[in-house]
Amino acid sequence: MNVKAERLSLTYGKHEALKQVSFELDSKKIYGLLGRNGAGKTSLLSIIASFIKPSSGELTINGEVPFENADIMQQVALLYNKDYQDETDNIKDMLSNIERYRPQFDRDYADALIKTFKLDVNKPISKLSKGMQAALNVTIGLATRAPITIFDEVYLGMDAPARELFYKALLKDQENHPRMVILSTHLVSEMDYLFDDVILIHEGNILLHEDYHSLIEKGVNITGDADAVDSFVQGKTALRTEQLGHTKSVMLYGELTEAEERLAISEGLEIGPVALQDLFIHLTEEEQQ
Repeated sequence: MNVKAERLSLTYGKHEALKQVSFELDSKKIYGLLGRNGAGKTSLLSIIASFIKPSSGELTINGEVPFENADIMQQVALLYNKDYQDETDNIKDMLSNIERYRPQFDRDYADALIKTFKLDVNKPISKLSKGMQAALNVTIGLATRAPITIFDEVYLGMDAPARELFYKALLKDQENHPRMVILSTHLVSEMDYLFDDVILIHEGNILLHEDYHSLIEKGVNITGDADAVDSFVQGKTALRTEQLGHTKSVMLYGELTEAEERLAISEGLEIGPVALQDLFIHLTEEEQQ
């Protein structure tokens, strides 16, 4: 599957949710879509899933515009925090309905996940707790096995043990049935190990789209004597600075060359890794300043 956006924009009245966004996804990977509240994540995912049309620009899937294109829309599943308060069906009935119109849906796998999450299949969905409704959503997303499967923060209602069950199930199913998966999340530190690629969106713009490991290698912490640190980081992109007495730590964005690493060590400086969560926080903070 190939998803391609070219100068994609979306406006609500005077608000620009997306601003001429361009990117391309073309692999059976798990993509982490990161962004603060209001960054444009849900707007972007809604366009990919054909829930809404862009205001301008174009989004194509396998070279075709997906909106009102039944063949393409069958290939995409978007799961989100749906309000089930008016839902009268129970889980068993809902899964039977999904099975009718989702060609890749694996009912046996869905039933196994229902048991894993300990959901009552005969209880009206509207009577399930938020956590159980979230577990039902991730079950549908995994069992549907759509070539493009999107989870837009659906797991936030789940408690930590249930989320961990979801992560394990996702990785195992991705290994056995690889597809394009997009995870939109705020739980960066908890979920970063799932990502093959990272897409960072902020204020309607794509700040970066990179392989997870390449991105992590671009962040380093330099720690040591304050004067030595100041000298070393001069001219580099600093995202965060902390100091206690004569000891200073600076988070840099940008890979160090081998020569720079040798220089840092010779100056008695420590070079440490940076977590994706820290990069996410400080890259978006920097853009806001």
